[in-house]
Amino acid sequence: MGYKTYTCPIARDCGGCEWLAVPYPIQLRRKQAQVEGLLGDMAEKDGAAVNPIRGMDEPVRYRHKAATPFAHARGGRVLCGFYAAGTHRIVPCEKCLVEDERARRILNAVARVAEKLHIPPYDEDRGVGVLRHAVVRCGWKTDDVMLVLVTRVSELRGVDRLVAELRVACPEVTTIVQNVNDRRTNAILGRHCQTLFGPGVMHDELLGCTFEIGPTSFYQTSPAQTEVLYELAIEGASGARRVLDAYCGTGTIGICAAVKEPGLQVVGVEQVTGAVACARRNAGANGVADSCSFVAADATAWMAGEGAREHFDAVIMDPPRAGSTPEFLAGVARLAPERIAYVSCNVVTQARDLEVLHQQGYRLERVAPVDMFPHTKHVESVVTLTRR
Repeated sequence: MGYKTYTCPIARDCGGCEWLAVPYPIQLRRKQAQVEGLLGDMAEKDGAAVNPIRGMDEPVRYRHKAATPFAHARGGRVLCGFYAAGTHRIVPCEKCLVEDERARRILNAVARVAEKLHIPPYDEDRGVGVLRHAVVRCGWKTDDVMLVLVTRVSELRGVDRLVAELRVACPEVTTIVQNVNDRRTNAILGRHCQTLFGPGVMHDELLGCTFEIGPTSFYQTSPAQTEVLYELAIEGASGARRVLDAYCGTGTIGICAAVKEPGLQVVGVEQVTGAVACARRNAGANGVADSCSFVAADATAWMAGEGAREHFDAVIMDPPRAGSTPEFLAGVARLAPERIAYVSCNVVTQARDLEVLHQQGYRLERVAPVDMFPHTKHVESVVTLTRR
């Protein structure tokens, strides 16, 4: 039986989809084996199951966020596209198989407008120039499209004409925001934003809930699979009446849980104050402001202080790729929730953290792999733990 494969004219140069030539069912088998290799023995000892990986029916056009750097090219051209793997050499791209179709068209239009208006791209070697990056977010369940222009300087000459040209070239864009990054860094976004057109935010939907997304908000890139991920996390906390949503960001998981389970009380903890303000607005927009509260604090410090006096039936944790810390995990264990739902984008660090929770008296109940990013080696995992 033949398997469908996908092709891309710049796949070899770009390197972003390193498994593009591998038939998708084989990709899924490899990812399943990766999770079983890292977590299978622990799950087996606890009598837990490693579920079959949840893949996509059609693994294309799933990325609803896209970005490009800019650089000088001959003849006054402005180059944009992807960095070639392991380099800062830009590979031009007209279309990307895994991105929302609107995204790359808009990013390329920004380069053409910059050429027309003689806006110099950033030169990272000399630290001069104006236009560093552009980032596009496209709504999945909405028609909202946000364009973020990342510049080295806050003052943009001819900004009104720039906005007018972009609106003509990209009529689907509903808001344009300037983000200022004046640091010599590989990080794309800086700290300061100013709205150039539209509301300065966009909205999208997950599991029937509406979420505000700002220019620097964390919001999952692959929304279709995000729904799968969140459903598994919410199932992992089933039966709870009070849930702690650690690393809550703009409140997406906790709010989805509160909407699905009327009467559930959710406390979200997030150290980025802007994200907490956004989470509160999101809770109000979804009618769960009375059942969701959000705290601007470091989760580890909060659990050792104010949070130590509270009781939670379940904890949902979704740490960054580096995983959690022994201090955070010890704090969770002191709260002694009956259930923990651990969402991870790095099964290697998740395996390390699960060993710590194992020693703190928790056992694995279920391991659920999810393929968020087809054609790459990355795999997500949602592990449910229960207290012995």
